[in-house]
Amino acid sequence: MGILIPPLVLGGLGMILGFLIYLVAWKFGVEEDHTVRDIEHLLPNYNCGACGYPGCKGMAEALVSGKAVPAQCKPIKKEEIEILNKYLEALKTGTPVPAEVK
Repeated sequence: MGILIPPLVLGGLGMILGFLIYLVAWKFGVEEDHTVRDIEHLLPNYNCGACGYPGCKGMAEALVSGKAVPAQCKPIKKEEIEILNKYLEALKTGTPVPAEVK
């Protein structure tokens, strides 16, 4: 019987601490903007920095805030720029247009 006490105590302590971590993550978690993620998926994802931003996520954040234009991305293709412009225009007007993710 004495051999079962340490694993039960450690298991119970692990469950309690795990639940506390879950509660803290739920209470203080930061929700990411889905539009940034959608636009990031529309970019080539080379993370080259040629646009002047630190990777494609930085470029996507700049596009959402209006600080950048899609043509700043050097490796992007013309068709991808058109898709990206459609998505950004839909964001401005508020019309629900799904992103064409690769």
